[in-house]
Amino acid sequence: MLIGEVARRSGVSARMLRHYDALGLVRPTGRTVGGYREYADEDIRRIFHVESLRTLGMSLRQIGRVLQDPGFTPSALIGDLIREAEGRLSREQELLGRLRAVDSSDPSGWEDVLSIVELLHGLGSPNAARRQQAVLAPAADAPAQVLAEAILAESDPNVAGALRWALARADHDVVASLAPGLGSENVEVRRRAVLALTEIPGDEAAAVLVDALEDPDTTVRRHAALTLGAGGRSEAVPILVDMVVEGANDVEAAEVLGTLARDPERAGRIRSALVDELAASHGSSAVRMRLVQALAEMPAAVALGVLQRLAHDDDRSVARTAAALAGMLEARTHDGARGIGPSSGA
Repeated sequence: MLIGEVARRSGVSARMLRHYDALGLVRPTGRTVGGYREYADEDIRRIFHVESLRTLGMSLRQIGRVLQDPGFTPSALIGDLIREAEGRLSREQELLGRLRAVDSSDPSGWEDVLSIVELLHGLGSPNAARRQQAVLAPAADAPAQVLAEAILAESDPNVAGALRWALARADHDVVASLAPGLGSENVEVRRRAVLALTEIPGDEAAAVLVDALEDPDTTVRRHAALTLGAGGRSEAVPILVDMVVEGANDVEAAEVLGTLARDPERAGRIRSALVDELAASHGSSAVRMRLVQALAEMPAAVALGVLQRLAHDDDRSVARTAAALAGMLEARTHDGARGIGPSSGA
């Protein structure tokens, strides 16, 4: 079969077939009387072998080595090809991410494009100070998607803080860009996502944080609960009570519970939760002391009766603390009834 017919049937150009011949990859078995290349069936099979190996990303030099040495073990070479392919994929993914970032910024001109590219270069720096500088630069008006992706990957607390500040200033898509981080299998990513969400005001962020109350990680749950509780969301109450019991940011949790208890519809539920924990923690003086102190953050109408009963508790430390706090609440109630407040004076 002559070279033109081989090219037509194989899909390999005549020019490439001549190149294969020059490299010694596929040499035609014969020549015609006129000197034209003539390929036998075995030559055709070899052409298809070369083309098949090329689809694996092998160079012609590598293919020649394989075909010339039938005993060549493929494992090492295949491993090299896998690593090369992974490297190419990583570079392509980086390029794709960069293009999407530029596109999401809706640039009005090439100056905007260059600004985003400069920011991306800065965020990719191995130097934390350089990353922070890139975020805080006056021209670093980045789209939410870029900032959110950087936050979820950032381990330096100072850079992360700067990124959260910048993200809170973004115009739109802030919550949508962060929310996928809460679904990550990596707990550190989820913690970074919830911290950023706690700094985003509005119902959209609150709705995502409610889901975070079910996170298997206690740190994620606690961040979500403190923010939701401070925003008046009663879904946070069970986690906040647990924080008091466990001594994790218990003072802050108690203050948030006290604020929530100002709503009469929530007050009874919060008091019942604290009283139940007092009964369940009978053997732990430290836990009961934290619960007593949390009660003192409640409005007097909610906590006074419980504290007065606890003033006769078997645990003397609990009893003394409860009695003192009950006295303070009583005095505060009497002063309020008489119109005496912190701003009263001569």
